[in-house]
Amino acid sequence: MRLLRFIAQWFRARPLGVRGENAAACYLRRKRYRIIGRRVAVARGDIDLVAVDGQTVVIVEVKTRSSPAAGGAVAAVDDAKQNQLRRLAQVYVNQHGLSECPVRFDVVAITWPAGTRRPQVEHYISAF
Repeated sequence: MRLLRFIAQWFRARPLGVRGENAAACYLRRKRYRIIGRRVAVARGDIDLVAVDGQTVVIVEVKTRSSPAAGGAVAAVDDAKQNQLRRLAQVYVNQHGLSECPVRFDVVAITWPAGTRRPQVEHYISAF
């Protein structure tokens, strides 16, 4: 019982965004993606998750909200954010010698209401 309380407290202590990224990584692993980078710092920005799906490098933007009323997570990935992610992905791919690999951009939207143990996960493959 003490362990369960510790785990629950540990999850509550993490910022919502970090919990969302952790949940997205777990979700993608269950879908057989291989996570090769988390919070990857690239010149002038960072990539939430970098994964591999088959032979494709997947750049994953994770958006976490505490409720649907907080605004659509996917809508937050506007044109400016998409352009930024494209630039960051190009730098990442070049730095790691992956320029011959196909690249895809996914969005994982996490809705994690306060007081709940499990979030709702929506995965948008080839979101842009």
